[in-house]
Amino acid sequence: AKLFFAYGLGNGLSFPLTVGASVVLMAERPTPQAVFQRLVDHQPTVFYGAPTGYGGMLAAPDLPSRSAVSLRLCSSAGEALPRDIGERWTAHFGCEIIDGIGSTEMLHIFLSNRPGNVRYGTTGKPVPGYEVELRDEDGSVVTTHNQIGDLYIQGPSAALMYWNNRAKSRDTFQGNWTKSGDKYLRDPDGYYTYAGRNDDMLKVSGIYVSPFEVEATLVQHPAVLEAAVIGKSDDEGLIKTKAFVVLKPGQEASEAELQAFVKERLAPYKYPRFIEFVGELPKTATGKIQRFKLRDLENQRLFVGR
Repeated sequence: AKLFFAYGLGNGLSFPLTVGASVVLMAERPTPQAVFQRLVDHQPTVFYGAPTGYGGMLAAPDLPSRSAVSLRLCSSAGEALPRDIGERWTAHFGCEIIDGIGSTEMLHIFLSNRPGNVRYGTTGKPVPGYEVELRDEDGSVVTTHNQIGDLYIQGPSAALMYWNNRAKSRDTFQGNWTKSGDKYLRDPDGYYTYAGRNDDMLKVSGIYVSPFEVEATLVQHPAVLEAAVIGKSDDEGLIKTKAFVVLKPGQEASEAELQAFVKERLAPYKYPRFIEFVGELPKTATGKIQRFKLRDLENQRLFVGR
């Protein structure tokens, strides 16, 4: 991440200065080949990335061997890390990817896995010094395991307000608690699993569907590189899931094949009723998939079709 993002500021400046470490910064676009060159030439032992980047590197034909690099620990943030990507990375390089979530409002990561205690597919547990709550639509604290709720954080690094934006400040900063805008669930062991952004969640047949859960299942297919899921109205005006899929170079897969793949692993109402194959997905500078742009595209198509 660039230094003006909270993730990049901590990884590339604050943390290394704290321990006296050297940092390898990249000025150009972090393509797999550009990252490989740094890993091989400079032999860093810690690497910070995002799920999209890790997935792209694993799919690259010139992926370095374990012996060609010196990695002992990797970090991921920006969006939730799919279990399949984490497991394949560890199998290849022999080191863990520590997945966590942070925000500019909280300065850095407040919920994370731990080295030696990684549970891929989850975002881990609260970082020491931070408290985390899940709240339902009425604002009550969620106490039931595996129930989706809004994520709230309390900790010493929270911002005070948004400059010149009173309405957004009042909605986000509520007393000592900060509303993240993310949906999560907590399992009986205390691990938190990402369910999506508040504005990304879908209701299909009256039941909440996490787009990330469907995406994480799709990328387990050997032909799929990336996937993004949004809601799309069917012929009766009911919301169903639609997946935009990027295939790996040289790979093929049909819509029916991917739908059957998801049906075997998730509840029937969650599988994507519509699948569109694309060359790439819209992303932010930090690699987050911009689902709102895909929603805008669908809305434009709907308007033109009327």
